[in-house]
Amino acid sequence: MDALVLVLAGVLFVIACRLFLHRRIRVQFARKVDLIPGPVAYPFIGSIGPLLFKKNNDLFAEFLKIIGQQKPIFRMWFGGQPEVYLTRPEHVEVMLSSTRNLQKGFVYKFLHSWLGTGLLTATGQKWFTHRKMITPTFHFKILDSFVEVFAEKSEILVEKLQKEIRSKGFDVYPYITLCALDIICETAMGTPIFAQHDADSEYVKALYELSEVVVQRIHKPWLHSPLFFNLSQLGKRHKHCLKILHGFTNRVIQERKRESQKSKENSHTVSESEDDVIGNKRRKAFLDLLLETTLDGRTMTDEELREEVDTFMFEGHDTTSAGMCWALYMLGLHPDVQDKAYEEQQRIFQDSGRAPTMKDLSDMKYLEQVIKESLRLYPSVPAFSRLLTEDIQIDNYTIPVGCALKAHVYSLHRNPDQFPNPEKFDPDNFLPERIVKRHPYAYVPFSAGPRNCIGQKFAILEEKTVLSYILRKYKLRSLDQREDIKEVAELILRPENGIRLCITPRDV
Repeated sequence: MDALVLVLAGVLFVIACRLFLHRRIRVQFARKVDLIPGPVAYPFIGSIGPLLFKKNNDLFAEFLKIIGQQKPIFRMWFGGQPEVYLTRPEHVEVMLSSTRNLQKGFVYKFLHSWLGTGLLTATGQKWFTHRKMITPTFHFKILDSFVEVFAEKSEILVEKLQKEIRSKGFDVYPYITLCALDIICETAMGTPIFAQHDADSEYVKALYELSEVVVQRIHKPWLHSPLFFNLSQLGKRHKHCLKILHGFTNRVIQERKRESQKSKENSHTVSESEDDVIGNKRRKAFLDLLLETTLDGRTMTDEELREEVDTFMFEGHDTTSAGMCWALYMLGLHPDVQDKAYEEQQRIFQDSGRAPTMKDLSDMKYLEQVIKESLRLYPSVPAFSRLLTEDIQIDNYTIPVGCALKAHVYSLHRNPDQFPNPEKFDPDNFLPERIVKRHPYAYVPFSAGPRNCIGQKFAILEEKTVLSYILRKYKLRSLDQREDIKEVAELILRPENGIRLCITPRDV
């Protein structure tokens, strides 16, 4: 009996010591974090008191007020999790250029069940290996082969927009989103989903719904726990959507693998040149390239393939949709800019309705300036975060391990030291002579450093192609002034009520 009491006492002592040590470490951690200025933090809720009872669509505006009061560097406590916000380029450079602090912030964990640990969410050696394997699939020559898809889907888009010619105004956002979905599905998987013809397809609806579920979960702290989330109605919707999306991707992977094997078996009967002549050479998708990719003799498993394809689908449609819609909005709001962009199209195409070549897209210098300036004012991803695995020094502050760093891109892009008159829409901000005078981290719509967006060239080429088709076909007029547009930051920055345009044909 005495021995049992001693054992129990020993166990209780060890537990008490561990709790005391953990408490002490946590207090020291909090003290370090609180050396950084920021809003008052209260027990349990942290600094988010002003945000607690705001509607989701009001959160972004409210948070901008906090940033305006606290910048350039400050900390916020979200319950027990601290985040340090950065709004100056020299601070953002320290964060994004780090080769050690590469782990994404805690919000990304809510994407793991959907995207696994693909390139967006992976860390450590897996991220390094996959980045090395995937980078060659975005080679210039491979992107060139995707331009044909961009053009095909853009032609469908301008045809669909014809029914809006006589309308008093319409939301262009759904049209652009479905076009971007068609593009990304065919370039990622090589399998058309005909989203522009069938917006009610099971795959399209599941993709939209899952994005919505993830956003709702992020905004509801009681659903952060997997146990409570899985028992909720939201968790059941999440499971249903995952079954559809993963099932579709898995089927495509198996079909592609069978086709690849069949192609290898038949390769000795038909040469590549003969294949081209008879017109049977199939355009390769991202998935096809991944199937061929090896590193040190290792290929990707089926699960890894699905993670990367799903990641490409997730990252490649919502962000580009937002980028194109904001660009269309700004073109419709600034007739002088639109005229200049249209004149550039005329110089390249001379009234021809032909599909653009890679050279044509390269010659669209002014349109690229328009896209970049739109992304400056309305970055598709308004903030990037990292969870520190090592202490980091920024100015006089030591930010400890376990703290999240957040580059607030929306505010960074409005730094008056880098962009005089920052709220003005001015594509000339991206003239070469202006770019060279700015801090290299003053403009980071695709992030920067080791974890920059691998698909940024793909995105710019896609946006140029779609906007080129629309500009050549229609004159645009935006129906809302900027002060009337409400920005909502969910997974991306989007207008709450869409982008309302009027369009008239160019050929009348």
